Amino acid sequence: MSLQDDRKEYLNGELGDESLSANPIEMFLAWLEEYRLLGNSDSTAFALSTVSKDGTPDSRIVLLKEIRDEGFVFYTNYNSKKGRDISTNPNVHALFFWPEIERQIRIKGKVKKISRIESEKYFSSRPKLSQLGALSSNQSEKIKSRIDLELKFNSFKSESSNDYNCPDDWGGYYLSFEKIEFWQGRRNRMHDRLVFEIKWNSEWNSFRVQP
Repeated sequence: MSLQDDRKEYLNGELGDESLSANPIEMFLAWLEEYRLLGNSDSTAFALSTVSKDGTPDSRIVLLKEIRDEGFVFYTNYNSKKGRDISTNPNVHALFFWPEIERQIRIKGKVKKISRIESEKYFSSRPKLSQLGALSSNQSEKIKSRIDLELKFNSFKSESSNDYNCPDDWGGYYLSFEKIEFWQGRRNRMHDRLVFEIKWNSEWNSFRVQP
């Protein structure tokens, strides 16, 4: 099978120089809403990349759950692979890819835990079976078989009450933006790439880079 002839022309949009004066958070929200209006169930999914203590990179898909000021919130098990990476290196990279509108957003920043109260409040809002999933899974740890995993889940389900407490090793992270790049596909691979970097005084510096 040859992949060399798989090609696509990007024709849906453009980013003029006037976009360099935009507020990148407002631009992110506008792009996200445009993608959500297409009815995509995965509109809040993004690839989160971390680097381990020994310098090994790793990526996985997580879900955006809240946007705050110059950053956003996602949730996970703190003892997961991503959680262990973050504990030793808070520098991360997030990538949103929305092929239907021929756009991607790349975000560089640092993460820190949100407050315990905030994590518990969000956990209580989750569907009960999702709460049970978090309670019964030691994320990223080895388990003998799928059957063992299901038995573990069903054991928690039968023994637990209807009110589940947020596990101590589960909660939210806040990713504060340091750099955001907006990518718009263009004809002939002459794509638009606009970069916004946060300055020390919380203002944004913007510039265009070549495709």
